[in-house]
Amino acid sequence: MSGINKVILVGHLGKDPEVRHLEGGVTVASFPLATSETYNKDGKRVEQTEWHNIVLWRGLAEVASKYLQKGKLVYIEGKLRTRSFEDKEKVKKYVTEVVAENFTMLGRKSDFENTPANNGGTPKSEDDFVSPVDETGDLPF
Repeated sequence: MSGINKVILVGHLGKDPEVRHLEGGVTVASFPLATSETYNKDGKRVEQTEWHNIVLWRGLAEVASKYLQKGKLVYIEGKLRTRSFEDKEKVKKYVTEVVAENFTMLGRKSDFENTPANNGGTPKSEDDFVSPVDETGDLPF
């Protein structure tokens, strides 16, 4: 029996994607993604934020570099990958990343348009929204 390695995240970019071009013209983009959950502890609401290292390859990296920015809300599907490397002192380090297989930008359409008239404006219709929630209030996954 083989296993399943599937990750679904909805969160905000911690910074603009960092884009690199490797040998052979392969593009890779990476950024930190923050997810938050709220719970009650001793009668008080507590918010816990987790940071995830996101990596996108090739065409997906190109799209991310054009459209994603720090603070944007994004839905990401991918898989976990753990890799190791040696630091400057020759100490072996491990890092766990989410290799994105696709993503969807969430929020108002105007959030993704770079025209000054649309930045921070009030949506004019329901068509101005891209939402992760359907009419029943359920998430689409």
